[in-house]
Amino acid sequence: RTNAGLDQISSFRKMMVYEKAGERFMVLLSAGNLSISQSVREILQTTQIKDEHDGEPITIWNARSMFDAARVLGAAVRHVHERDGAALKRAGVDFNVSLVFGGQIQGEGMRLFQVYSAGNFIEATSETPYFQVGESKYGKPVLDRVLTPETPLDEAAKCALVSMDSTLKSNLSVGLPLDLILYEVDRFSSDKIVCITDDNPYFRMLHDSWGEKLRQVFDSIESPNWGGGATEVPIMVPPTRCKPLKKITTPRDKLI
Repeated sequence: RTNAGLDQISSFRKMMVYEKAGERFMVLLSAGNLSISQSVREILQTTQIKDEHDGEPITIWNARSMFDAARVLGAAVRHVHERDGAALKRAGVDFNVSLVFGGQIQGEGMRLFQVYSAGNFIEATSETPYFQVGESKYGKPVLDRVLTPETPLDEAAKCALVSMDSTLKSNLSVGLPLDLILYEVDRFSSDKIVCITDDNPYFRMLHDSWGEKLRQVFDSIESPNWGGGATEVPIMVPPTRCKPLKKITTPRDKLI
């Protein structure tokens, strides 16, 4: 969903799939300025970078690694900046685009990258196994608590949908539909692709169940006891690493 005001809300796809069956499978997610991300996606398919060994120019279709494919994507971002950056700046528009690019090329394992507005990028690691772009803060807590490199694919998909449901709940500028794709290692193709709308039975069940279970867990946690009654988890205890909050009661009191 693209939001340009309450009466200017439209839906545009933020996911692109690049597949060469049996050889490579890549997925691109975009966020930020829509015109920039559309331009990047349009020229990505034909962008070339020089091979360091003076061989055939590298494109996403012949790159030997996802790292090289990410370099091509970075070059596409820089190309759009060189073409449009000055004009956007004169118009007071920031060059703002964020991309997540992942997949697998035959001969190596799956890899995942986040590409920034300057065309530079970082790669996911075992310590940071996922990336987010766009409106990410509302859905981040569940990802941090659940996802690890060992998380089964179906559980990861469920976690991603819970994350998006949390974002939908908290931010009106984010809305359905959602594109979801599952890729299994060494397949170099996927038929597990779905566009989720508000009448999707699984997503409706997940939305209702998540809200209900959260409330049940919340209600099961003991509330703070302020009156000094019997409890195994008192809240009114002296702090060990800082001083208690100081009240200001007269104009002469110091803040520090």
